[in-house]
Amino acid sequence: MAEHILMTAEGLQKLKDELDTRKTETRREIKEAIKTARGFGDLSENSEYDEAKDAQAENEARISEIEEMLKHVKVIEQSDEADGITIGSTVRVYDVEFDEEMTYKIVGSSEADPAQNTISNESPVGAALLGHKEGDKVTATTPMGDLVFEIREIL
Repeated sequence: MAEHILMTAEGLQKLKDELDTRKTETRREIKEAIKTARGFGDLSENSEYDEAKDAQAENEARISEIEEMLKHVKVIEQSDEADGITIGSTVRVYDVEFDEEMTYKIVGSSEADPAQNTISNESPVGAALLGHKEGDKVTATTPMGDLVFEIREIL
């Protein structure tokens, strides 16, 4: 595991909430599913029991993973005095090639979710934006080729 896992305060809270839910509600639900499946009889041919045990193993693995991550989290505080884009910044950019505007939040890699417009500081676009200011044009080298963005606003 990495020495430090960079996260926003919001990302850290989500991780803690997930851990709490998995330790309480999810464990309770799986315990009930195992109990119900045992009532169906022969465990050697009981697919419900197998599925519940698999769910239990996956949940416990995720709990261990989160607990390990929490040991290494370094929270990145968003500063109003930051000189340019940093982890935690939300930016509105204009994609020159595709003639469209997008808004991204730059986060640590463990909380990135492109579907939610949160991109990692380690991603090609996130890394290209770091340190730049409104009005700058940046080029991100991606697997799809070079993408040019104009930074419209740091929100």
